[in-house]
Amino acid sequence: MAAHLITGAGSGIGAVLTEKLAERGDELWLLARDARRAAELRARFPGARTLVGDLGDPAKLSWAFGHQALPVALDSLLHVAGVVELGPVGELPVKAWQETLNVNLLAPAELTRLLLPSLRQSKGHVVFVNSGAGLTAHAEWSAYAASKHGLKALADALRQEEHANGVRVTSVYPGRTATAMQAKVHQQEGKEYDASRWIEPASVAKAIIAALDASRDAEITEITVRPGPGAR
Repeated sequence: MAAHLITGAGSGIGAVLTEKLAERGDELWLLARDARRAAELRARFPGARTLVGDLGDPAKLSWAFGHQALPVALDSLLHVAGVVELGPVGELPVKAWQETLNVNLLAPAELTRLLLPSLRQSKGHVVFVNSGAGLTAHAEWSAYAASKHGLKALADALRQEEHANGVRVTSVYPGRTATAMQAKVHQQEGKEYDASRWIEPASVAKAIIAALDASRDAEITEITVRPGPGAR
């Protein structure tokens, strides 16, 4: 039975991924920002364990984890949580930059650092759910794209550093996916949101699981998932 720690399990891609791994009978550790959210996740995913830590304040994650039991061995660390705030560079305040970089880049770096001993123990797998914005930046996407470009750099460096320890690293670059975040993006863009035009979260979850299930002689380093012809 594999053990996974998942961020962003409460919605979107993270929720579907958690459901699919739970159906397999895997051991789940779900990160929650506070005790109330942790209780909600345990109720939604019976049998799952929770860790409490606020991704918006990565400097305190080490302290928070120091008061909780961490998994001794971990088969995967799945970074799915993320935030987005659009706006032109000339108008985006520093608070928006800080919040975006904290959740999308600094927290994944710190979580990975704290959990590397558990990942090395199992020769585990780190998956970063990135974005198409991690490859190309467009107008008004500066903070989000910067955080995701940084996440790509983090993954690439980690892959080289941990190869000798047997830890695999995968970056996943979904295009627009039908999630609550996408609805927020459309609202910020002033566009009508039609979920049927975009990728189903389950499709991204399946791609992640395929990377996790790859035989040990292979490392799927990058996966790009774009809206297909089935999307309307």
